[in-house]
Amino acid sequence: MASTRRLPAPRPPPLNHLLAALPSEDYARLAPTLRNTPLKLKRFLHRPGDPIDHVYFPGGGFISVVTILRDGSMVEVVTIGREGMLGTAAGVVNGDPSPAAAMVQAETDVCYTMSAQAFGLEMDRGGPFYDVVTRYGQALVGSVMQSAACNAVHSVEQRLSRWLLLAHDRMGSDDFPLTQEFAAMMLGTSRPTVTVVAGTLQKAGLIKYHRGHVTITNRENLEAASCECYQTATDLLRTVTRPRS
Repeated sequence: MASTRRLPAPRPPPLNHLLAALPSEDYARLAPTLRNTPLKLKRFLHRPGDPIDHVYFPGGGFISVVTILRDGSMVEVVTIGREGMLGTAAGVVNGDPSPAAAMVQAETDVCYTMSAQAFGLEMDRGGPFYDVVTRYGQALVGSVMQSAACNAVHSVEQRLSRWLLLAHDRMGSDDFPLTQEFAAMMLGTSRPTVTVVAGTLQKAGLIKYHRGHVTITNRENLEAASCECYQTATDLLRTVTRPRS
């Protein structure tokens, strides 16, 4: 009778969209270099001047990349969730310090981390991982540029609506935490302004906001209250993992 051998259990598909877009053989080779690091709310992954020794592929929640001003105030530059990764900057490979801070704004039990050294080796290898990370880096730059234009020309109400839609996409839940402090940082405005604008959206029946939590109650009308920048940024990021003909 022929001997039998138990086959290894198949790996569950990664929750991060970039990793999930890799061919199965490439992900299987990459998987041993990844570790799961749960991300806790308000944790700083790095601050300005810190060396970047790991890259992060969130499986949920989201991370805010922020600029810290001399008076200690912070302004959000971009938000990163399961659609992307933190650490595409050249500094990850050559050891330059980070020019910005990265802080967890919505926690998750799943975040795939890779050492900067392993990341550099994979990028040097080329192939599908290099391609998807490079495409994401280009889309991220485009998203930051769109956000800069949005902050310059669109109203606080439109910008808050845009951000709520992006958070809704990443969280996969109608309800998620949102403090006035963070909303003010994200919009580059004051807390009283956030109170007024959130109240306007709530009176219109688009959201419910209570004690640091927001609930999306009318997604369609919230999209109508937003500006073009939500769809533009979303389309940019979706092209990263869209199959190429």
